[in-house]
Amino acid sequence: MGIAYAIWAGVGVALIALAGYAFFGQALDAPAVAGMALIVAGVVVINVFSKSVGNT
Repeated sequence: MGIAYAIWAGVGVALIALAGYAFFGQALDAPAVAGMALIVAGVVVINVFSKSVGNT
């Protein structure tokens, strides 16, 4: 369950940032992009390397 929450949280952050850019012209600076990249990287690491994920 925690893995699913992490995925949805990461996707949600990215989609809200894109919506802010598209609808309100809010540009992302380098720290914001780096932070979102770290979130995505964390989700990938969990899904690929963690034994707690039920990949069958």
